[in-house]
Amino acid sequence: MKKKNMAKSRDARAASSRHEHEAEASVGGALAGAALGAFGGPAGAAAGAVIGGIVGAVAAGVAEKNSADHAARDGELDAEIGVSGGDLGAPNLEHPPARTGLYSMASTGAGASDDAAPSAGPMQAPDA
Repeated sequence: MKKKNMAKSRDARAASSRHEHEAEASVGGALAGAALGAFGGPAGAAAGAVIGGIVGAVAAGVAEKNSADHAARDGELDAEIGVSGGDLGAPNLEHPPARTGLYSMASTGAGASDDAAPSAGPMQAPDA
């Protein structure tokens, strides 16, 4: 029951945030539209304010929807690979035991040598 209430409150907060962003974008669009419409006189300023407000609100709604879709997809991927609530980095995984009880040469750095040629081949001389 508590999870259901938490989900409702999270959805309510998301809706409230979305409406705030749309209102802010609407005001910004109305101001920009009025400024550009002012070149056409008072009627142009009024029309620009209305059109700019509508365009700003629609643009903010689309951006908010896109952001919510990305967040939902990221949440699904995180749950799938174990980042949130899974066993990513869990110490209780079943790895095969070492056969001799010793560390490997590669992990201790004992197998590395400095005189080995790079895997891409020797360095070429610069052109003069």
